[in-house]
Amino acid sequence: MVIKQAELDIVCGITSKLPDTGMPEVAFAGKSNVGKSSLINGLMNRKSLARTSGQPGKTQTINFYKINGERYLVDLPGYGYARVSQAEKEKWGKMIEKYLHTSKNLKAVFLLIDIRHEPSANDCQMYEWILHNGYEPIIIATKLDKLKRSQIQKHLKMIKEGLQLKKGSTVIPFSAETKQGRDEIWEVIESLTDGKEPSEEV
Repeated sequence: MVIKQAELDIVCGITSKLPDTGMPEVAFAGKSNVGKSSLINGLMNRKSLARTSGQPGKTQTINFYKINGERYLVDLPGYGYARVSQAEKEKWGKMIEKYLHTSKNLKAVFLLIDIRHEPSANDCQMYEWILHNGYEPIIIATKLDKLKRSQIQKHLKMIKEGLQLKKGSTVIPFSAETKQGRDEIWEVIESLTDGKEPSEEV
């Protein structure tokens, strides 16, 4: 994917009306600090268009990034951050649910899981919730560069078993440092938003 243009186009807060962008959208969900902003920056070939932060719970809005004037990458608020009040978490949850329910243009939801750890209860809940909303989540296993090569298969198996993934589910290991996995993710995005089939199961 050649990125000619990438911009933060729309920001939706808790009270905002969700836009009808009229273009294909793919959304990214994941718990706080799993590397969502780093992934989106990596996909867009930008250093800091999506704001990364060492402080979890920073993304409190739904951010729509327009790519090449033809599709959107949608960054959903991170979940599972302990210091946020229950009321605040519920508001974010409702905001995400409203988006999943009402977007006319959403083609797929990517769920980011830290490859180093077993999926948390929040990860499993989010996976089930995305399924419940009618989408088959595509898993991105982030922070790939933090593992030795010999550990990767074992950790991917841990994610598949932890989430009880269906056979044939797509899991793409990704590193924001080395950009490994970027091309595979774009191939899936393009296949879902262009109507073409990806060349093979990852």
